[in-house]
Amino acid sequence: MTEDQIQQCKQKLLLIQKKHQELEASYAEEAREKEENGSTELHNQAAHGRLSLMQAMERQKTLLNESRQREMLAEKIEGGLRRIDNGSFGRCFYCEEAIGFSRLHTNPTHTRCKKCVNEQ
Repeated sequence: MTEDQIQQCKQKLLLIQKKHQELEASYAEEAREKEENGSTELHNQAAHGRLSLMQAMERQKTLLNESRQREMLAEKIEGGLRRIDNGSFGRCFYCEEAIGFSRLHTNPTHTRCKKCVNEQ
């Protein structure tokens, strides 16, 4: 991969990171507003009979899963930026072969080549 291609991937990672941070800030602000109102929307809906307890619990589980997925994305972005800094960006974690630029340009957080993805 050329230095220009690596820089293109870095710029894409930085853009994804910025958008992710903005989204996280909006989620945090929304959570603060709900907390200031005294209770969460789920508890309010359950208390008023609009949601059963099971539905409320399922919704909380979904929100927790979404939160974990956002955390994982943040880790993947940071990992990609670290790999660029240490010179290992674009190498498959499993076979250490080069990951194609088109694959990384599409998603610069990839850590495996197509061959290793297909083998699993």
